[in-house]
Amino acid sequence: MVKDFYIKNMVCDRCIKVLKSEIEAQGIDLKEIELGRVKLNIKNNDERYALLEILDNNGFELIDSTEDRLTEQVKIVLIKMMDNLPICLDDKLSVHLGKKLNQDYSKISKVFSFTQGITIEKYFIKLKIEKVKELIQTQEKNFTEISQLLDYSHLNHLSRQFKTETGMSLTTFKKQQKKIRNSLDQII
Repeated sequence: MVKDFYIKNMVCDRCIKVLKSEIEAQGIDLKEIELGRVKLNIKNNDERYALLEILDNNGFELIDSTEDRLTEQVKIVLIKMMDNLPICLDDKLSVHLGKKLNQDYSKISKVFSFTQGITIEKYFIKLKIEKVKELIQTQEKNFTEISQLLDYSHLNHLSRQFKTETGMSLTTFKKQQKKIRNSLDQII
């Protein structure tokens, strides 16, 4: 039976590659795969258990509830935004998410806050700060360029948010020998 399975913690192309490889190695008929979702032709319970084991062994989880599915969809939209710099929002983030997910933003926001214990805006800030850390580590952009890539109105705005989130200035982080970053699937 061909069925969509929604997966928690798929945050990058490597996640797709790992799942694709392991699913195919088990001989499960993979129809489609994208961040947060796989479409499989599951023939029996053994294949379903094999899928669950693959997910568990790789830090993924099967999403059963519609609320968790919506929350994961929000995360995927925001993570994809971090992959396509510069961030260019024609509308407010709320309008953008409402359009992308074809749902009323107030519902999206309530479900996300309920399931994650944090607002979408605060989650987005945390994602942006992790991207700032990554960009600082690559040493290809200066702070002003980084702030522009991430759609900050001014470098001071980025500096304040970075200090609030990390407890250190951009310069202090840049000078550190050990650069501490959080995995995107661990942000909350």
